[in-house]
Amino acid sequence: MSEWKQKRFWKDVAAVEGSDGWAIHLDGRSVKTPAKAGLIVPTQIMADAIAAEWDAQEDVVDPTSMPFTRSANAAIDKVAIQKAEVADMLAAYGDADLLCYRAEAPAELVERQSASWDPYLAWAAEHLGARLHPRTGVIHESQDADALKRLSDQVHALSEFQLAAFHDLVSLSGSLILGFAAAQDRNLLINVWATSRVDEIWQQEQWGADEEAESVAEIKKTFFFHAKSFFDAA
Repeated sequence: MSEWKQKRFWKDVAAVEGSDGWAIHLDGRSVKTPAKAGLIVPTQIMADAIAAEWDAQEDVVDPTSMPFTRSANAAIDKVAIQKAEVADMLAAYGDADLLCYRAEAPAELVERQSASWDPYLAWAAEHLGARLHPRTGVIHESQDADALKRLSDQVHALSEFQLAAFHDLVSLSGSLILGFAAAQDRNLLINVWATSRVDEIWQQEQWGADEEAESVAEIKKTFFFHAKSFFDAA
């Protein structure tokens, strides 16, 4: 996004509806993605959020302050042109889902994992039609093929804009099931995020917090929460 490192040259920003979606206009001219495609988004909510980011720029344009713009660019320039491949990559998390790999000991960690993770596996069985089974240890064991197919079909059904957000919901949590739980409001988002960090929180309790690790976790949390906002806007 080096071409964005420029001073603000526009006065007016507007979200404009067209036949194929919503565009962002700067002084009447349409914004382009880094790959020079039209920045056309599916909903007014998303367009308004992007327009607000552009309008908030003052002197030098700061792409790091424009998360909706970045996510929309990713959906158009990256996900849309390889949608099936992205969906396959995310669906593959189901066969090695974080929620399924359990510690053998100590007992307190085993109990905490079960208490935190079992309800989400039960929710997936009921609402996603896919029962995944926990394993003890770190050796990979394949899940039921029919369950994985049902999960994969639901991933592939997402639009490119939803998929761009879903990518972060899954990859940041390490769990396809938690990604779906966040997307479908299975629980408060902060609870879904905390569920993804059961092992990390346990380690902190045993050995103390690591300032650098906590800083990284906060950054990931910010991206996770943005991904949910972008998914909803899509």
